[in-house]
Amino acid sequence: MTDVESLLRELAPQVLAALVRRYGDFGTCEDAVQEALLAAYRQWPAEGVPDHPKGWLITTASRRRIELWRSETARQRREETVALAEPPHPEPVSGVDDTLTLLLLCCHPSLTRPSQVALTLRAVGGLTTAEIARAFLVPEATIGQRISRAKQKLRGERLTGDERGERPERLAAVLQVLYLIFTEGHTASSGDALSRVELTTEAIRLVRRLRAELPDDGEVTGLLALMLLTEARRPARVDATGALVPLAEQDRTRWNRAFIDEGVALITRALATAPVGPYQLQAAIAAVHDEAVTSGETGWAEILTLYDLLRVVAPGPMVTLNRVVAFAQVHGPEAGLAELEEAAKDLAGHHRVDAVRAHLLERSGDPAAAREAYLAAARRTLSLPEQAYLQSRAAALQPS
Repeated sequence: MTDVESLLRELAPQVLAALVRRYGDFGTCEDAVQEALLAAYRQWPAEGVPDHPKGWLITTASRRRIELWRSETARQRREETVALAEPPHPEPVSGVDDTLTLLLLCCHPSLTRPSQVALTLRAVGGLTTAEIARAFLVPEATIGQRISRAKQKLRGERLTGDERGERPERLAAVLQVLYLIFTEGHTASSGDALSRVELTTEAIRLVRRLRAELPDDGEVTGLLALMLLTEARRPARVDATGALVPLAEQDRTRWNRAFIDEGVALITRALATAPVGPYQLQAAIAAVHDEAVTSGETGWAEILTLYDLLRVVAPGPMVTLNRVVAFAQVHGPEAGLAELEEAAKDLAGHHRVDAVRAHLLERSGDPAAAREAYLAAARRTLSLPEQAYLQSRAAALQPS
């Protein structure tokens, strides 16, 4: 990404927030900002970046917004001719970063979760509709419809500051949306790529921006730590052929040490200074994994304790399933299989249940049953790298 692209992506949500705060009508303002960004992308590399790039974008977008407004209200042109004959004065540029407020608006409770994700990536992340569609492997028209419906629902919404008054409820949705973006990027739910770096990178960038506004929020810090500690392992998750490498077999020298150090520092501070929440506990678990020099040195007893806490703070079927893995590491595969049967009730048909069952059966000395479970997991996943890995595990257990 060029310096101009990086600058535009950083300024886009601030410019959009300024227009929505002044004019309302999210959809028209977002269209105007997109055109201003396109103009800057064309002009700035050749003419140079203006002395006040944010002000330039706000002024350009404001002019375009008025043009769009005029077009939509042609029948009122005569009454508005005098008032709108002159181009708008340059907009005063606030030093306030409205990224949080815009995130809260994009995660408005009237929107569905898929619409919140798409709108956040478009309006705050600066991704194009085509980029979002490619990342989620859905038709561009589908993403376009989600964004269009979301903007229609937000029609007339104006940034008033009330969003921040509703912050506890809205912030939970923001964090969940950003986490969903990251998890889809970390392990794509379908397709031939294991991960989608553009999504993990964007999620980390947005959480960094969020933490800049809320440095003392333990869960915001915990989510950033969790993302960094998880993303740190990405370079070792596939081998030279692109095949998936499980955590226990990864070359840990390839892990991103800078991300690990930053993530550990963040979660250590958050746990010491803020009420404990689910993102912090997940980050603490990731830190135990990342700080182990070898797989054999992993502190599984500590991880199991953290999962026990997480199951109380934020119970859920995937938490229960992940706890089974830790439980089996501490108490043995047979004990893990007994725990798995209870966990499987809430995740019937999920490929990860079959994958965990296969792993535990293999460890307990039942290769035939393990092979069948690996094949069942392979049939149920839409991720081609995961499918290939599970099939290879099954093939390794084929009787000779």
